Amino acid sequence: MMRIPVNTSSTGPAGRMLAIASGKGGVGKTVLSSALASAFSGKGEQTLLIDGDLGMANIDVQLGLQPDADLAAVLAGEVLLEDAVQRVMGGAIRAGGFDVISGRSGSGALSDLKPEAVGKLAAGVAALSLYYDRAILDLAAGADHSTMRLAMAADDVLIVINDEPTSLTDAYAFVKTLRRRDDSAAPLVVVNNAPSKEAALSAYGAFRKTCESFLGFTPQMVGSIAHDMAIPDSIRAQMPLAQRHPNCEAFRDVEKLAGYLAQGQKAA
Repeated sequence: MMRIPVNTSSTGPAGRMLAIASGKGGVGKTVLSSALASAFSGKGEQTLLIDGDLGMANIDVQLGLQPDADLAAVLAGEVLLEDAVQRVMGGAIRAGGFDVISGRSGSGALSDLKPEAVGKLAAGVAALSLYYDRAILDLAAGADHSTMRLAMAADDVLIVINDEPTSLTDAYAFVKTLRRRDDSAAPLVVVNNAPSKEAALSAYGAFRKTCESFLGFTPQMVGSIAHDMAIPDSIRAQMPLAQRHPNCEAFRDVEKLAGYLAQGQKAA
């Protein structure tokens, strides 16, 4: 019961899906995911954001949404996948707006899905993404089976780190697990909550060195997001960063990141 939605007005290259991951929680992955959705939309890409945290979903809380349907209802066969789509800031057809599919906040209801159910979800999300220029899949922190299965359904994986040692070691564990499953996987790296460009480069350098030493793999850094009090303010207000603080330093960094990703993929 996972019919594909009816959004046929997309005009860009169909279905580029970006999975956003982190080795540990608390690095700002979800707020970055929603800000990227706004940034891609602002560049003319109709964008879908999916809460892929099957254990502790919270996109709806961060954005102040009250969804009529969510992924839990889809997987229970109660609604079609298209029925779980909700519009934010006017939806995907508006510049800066995007569509979103929420999980079920804080319930843990989806954390024990069987592998076949996760596979079905991954296939459904991949098919759904074809009706958009861009799909962003906000994964759970960590590297459990469900998270890795969803990550492998994406075209690209962006791993979010900060300068905390636990963030770097857990992100390394994620990359190690992903490349064990697919040795061609080349996750990209963004440093979040960076107090300075120098600090961002230092955190990336430590992470890169570990990956090179133990995996023989050099991850590519594609950007950094400044430490900015506008982010916790937008979370407290339960509003998208692009709506609450469209001119803040952090969102400008997110726009640069979106531009880099879009240009790099066009050139690829």
